[in-house]
Amino acid sequence: MKVKIIKKPYRQVMDMPLPKRKLPSHQLGIMRGLVRLLTGGELAKQSFVYTGSLPRDNGPYLILMNHSSFVDLKMAFAMLRHPFNIVSTHDAMLGKEWLMRLLGCTPTKKYVADVSLITDMRYALSRGRDVLMFPEAGYSFDGTATTLPSRLGRLLKVLGVSLAFIKSEGAYLYDPLYNNLKLRDVPLSASIEVVLTKEQINSKSIEELTDIIDKLFDFDNFRWQIDHDISITSPTRAEGLHRILYKCPHCLGESMTSSGDTIYCNECGESYTLAPNGKLVREKGEAIYDHVPDWYRWQRQCVREELLSGTYHLSTPCRILIMRDYHAIYDVGEGTLTHDIEGIHLKGEDDDINCTLPAGAQYTVNADLYWYELGDVVSIGDIYTQHYALLQPSVPVAKIRLATEENYKIIKSRH
Repeated sequence: MKVKIIKKPYRQVMDMPLPKRKLPSHQLGIMRGLVRLLTGGELAKQSFVYTGSLPRDNGPYLILMNHSSFVDLKMAFAMLRHPFNIVSTHDAMLGKEWLMRLLGCTPTKKYVADVSLITDMRYALSRGRDVLMFPEAGYSFDGTATTLPSRLGRLLKVLGVSLAFIKSEGAYLYDPLYNNLKLRDVPLSASIEVVLTKEQINSKSIEELTDIIDKLFDFDNFRWQIDHDISITSPTRAEGLHRILYKCPHCLGESMTSSGDTIYCNECGESYTLAPNGKLVREKGEAIYDHVPDWYRWQRQCVREELLSGTYHLSTPCRILIMRDYHAIYDVGEGTLTHDIEGIHLKGEDDDINCTLPAGAQYTVNADLYWYELGDVVSIGDIYTQHYALLQPSVPVAKIRLATEENYKIIKSRH
């Protein structure tokens, strides 16, 4: 999906009025039916099935769902028969705010504290509507859960409604983010269940609730593929894999690339094939890592060691895009993105743009692959404005996400 881009001086963009805040719209039954009609063929082609339902005597519900690709939302529409509002990322409203609101979407900015979102959720729930939320906020990079916010247990207490959970399976393998969203032939399924009634939530501590939620998001899509004997024979199944597996476990260089079904290192020449069953097979000798999430976790530890030793540093040129309203993305020129133990700093060529995300301010950062078909981005900002750094293909966006998360943990452990 592409978006409208307008070139405009930074100061002019910042002088533009902000969108007016709107309460969540009531989702019409005809809109739910239309979405099911438009997406039903795609889901049927992938043999989509689901189990479970939500008894209305326990409603309304806060419904949490894991998030691997856009097809998750299509599955949710197929499963939910009662009006619901959707907590959506603000950039999903670009160029189509009216439509997204008719579908029940209420926008928020990823990983930015937004008190008005709680107000919106309580408003929807007070009118008997369920609220669907993807707490990971970003798509999974490696097929396991994206880091969750630590305040979900507190959110359950504040909202005071029952908790339900939708677990989707197959979505990551069907439409993987690293593969530039190339669709594969993978069966899709999902389940929905009531996890806690509001009475049970009232009886539990915030820590107990947080632990329950963390266990809901314990999954591994590559392991699921192996366990269910899913064969993916797409000849391009490994293309883009180097964007998440950016570091070579043999020479420790960070010059990985991929094509077809193979990922390889430009420095030492080691190569791995992503087999149809999802395992990594080394071309010569025994694999150090034959499981994508294991390789990814090893990179996380490597980044942590760089941070602890004070050697982590990234500085790269970028294109700076601004989201100020729902009409377009504004291209405000070239700049530099710097990331080190002090945080992320985005600076424009003309010195007007000077935006910083201090280390420890957020538990993660919005790092996205193939964002609106423009390229890989990292965004920082506040509740008013988001600055997107459109990076060169050689920059490992996954490393920026990992470094932000590990730096946050290190800082919090010292306090």
